[in-house]
Amino acid sequence: MPADANQHGDIFGGWIMSQVDIAGGTLAARLARGRVATVAVKEFVFKQPVQIGDVLSFYVEVERVGSTSITVTVEVYAERRPADPTTVKVTEATLTYVAIDREGRPRAVPRG
Repeated sequence: MPADANQHGDIFGGWIMSQVDIAGGTLAARLARGRVATVAVKEFVFKQPVQIGDVLSFYVEVERVGSTSITVTVEVYAERRPADPTTVKVTEATLTYVAIDREGRPRAVPRG
């Protein structure tokens, strides 16, 4: 939305980061079968600006599952110009989540 963009029509990086965290956390929570918390962002690379009107797709791949943590890579693609569509990779990030219990303490990630 326009409130999430700068004067040039590019979406703020922080908004994109939050959407990447939601995408990565969704898969991590599914694997953890419950609540997870973001504990680290190893890398966040902005390759191209995201423009107002771009349609974004988020692809999440599991990199590692530890005893209490899950590391994922998220790639973000933007589809631009509906009249002459083109798709470009705009962002990629690696994030680590930890499975937590109701009190916020780390817990084991279920196996199988």
